[in-house]
This record gives sequence, structure tokens and C-alpha cells, in this order.
Amino acid sequence: MGQILNRIRRRKKDNGGTVLPDHDLEDLDFQVVRYKPEGLDALCRNTKFSRKELQIMYRGFKQECPLGIVNEETFKDIYSQFFPQGDATAYAHYVFNTFDQDKNGTISFEEFVTGLSVLSRGSLQEKLQWAFMLYDVNGDGIISKEEMLDIVTAIYDMMGQFTEPYIDEGTAKEHVEKVFKKMDINKDGYISVDEFMETCRGDSSILKGLAGFDTLIQIPMHYPDTLPSKYA
Repeated sequence: MGQILNRIRRRKKDNGGTVLPDHDLEDLDFQVVRYKPEGLDALCRNTKFSRKELQIMYRGFKQECPLGIVNEETFKDIYSQFFPQGDATAYAHYVFNTFDQDKNGTISFEEFVTGLSVLSRGSLQEKLQWAFMLYDVNGDGIISKEEMLDIVTAIYDMMGQFTEPYIDEGTAKEHVEKVFKKMDINKDGYISVDEFMETCRGDSSILKGLAGFDTLIQIPMHYPDTLPSKYA
């Protein structure tokens, strides 16, 4: 979770920005220049993070992003540093849109920690719901074959040469055809949230794949020690 904060910090310093001084976190009131997130107590109730964890995350978020938001270009830049062997642009776009719950083109502190809470500490049900939202690109409550292909292709593009065996466009389509056929239980050409949940829970190979999918999302947001040396 410190990853995205550290990355923003380095971008700001590189641009000659100044870092705001620390404030007394014991009396944290979540004041920012233009954006005021909900109170600490509310975030404690709505996420699986402790008060202290939220204070630490918010301090970095406020210091390095005074407006209290992260834009998509910054988000894409973070992903590109962790997957230099491929093109992470498309996948970062889809992940960004899933975090951006109000669809205003930015990720607020609440959206950031709410999504991270689900991915890092959520139940299987919560993680599957989040995964469904990622694949449901247009947000209409169902997953089309085209949407699934877009996400799968974006993942392969991001992994680049490290994908084994090597996956080309035709292989990606074959994979999607196989998974989609299994998930589309009523054969109506779309995957509902119930079909998605039922299939994922009953298929160990899909659950294993989702575990890898969780890792792809969380890597750029966790573990400061894994920052590329350029930003360490």
C-alpha cells in the first residue's frame, strides 16, 4: 500500500515540488487543499484497516497528493515501472476504472483504501465481486465475451515476454472461449454475477488464476522494498 504513495512522492520531487510538513496524526482531521475525505472512524468501519494503518496511509497520501486524488496517468506510470517487459497501459486503465467508483476520472483516498482493503483482506466473496467489476468493463452488470477478451489480452500484454508459454492473440481468444463457455451457464451469451460467482467457487483452476490476478493488482501498491531501483 505504501508503493503508490512512494511513487507519487518521487514524481513530485522530480518535478521540483515541495513536500508538505507532517501533522499530528493523533488529531487527524483529514483536511486537504480541495478534497476532504470522510472521517477516520468511518473508514475504519468501512475497511479492514486499523486506525493507525489508515493514519499512516493518509499522511503519505496527503503529503504527496495535496488535492487528495490520484489521476489515471500517474496510476499507469506506476504499473509501467513494475511491468517494464510489457505494456501495462490497458490493464492499468481497467484497474483504475474499478478503483474509481464514482467514475470522475480520479481515485480518492476513500476509493484507494476501500479497494485495497478488499484485495488484501477481503473475503472470497468480496474479491470475486471486485474481479467481476473489473471484467464488467462498461458497468452494465454482465460480462460479455468481448469484455473478457479485453481484460485477458491486457494482462498478457502487460506480462509480455514473461508469459509462459508465449500467448499470441489467437491463444488468448481460445482461452477466453473456453472460460466463457464454462461460466455462461444459461448460454445466453453473457456472464451474470451469479454465474461468475458459482463458476469461480466450483473451479479450483479459476480460483488459482484469480489468486494470480490479485497479485498483479496489488504488487504496485504494496511492499516499498520492491520499488524499482530508480525510485528506491
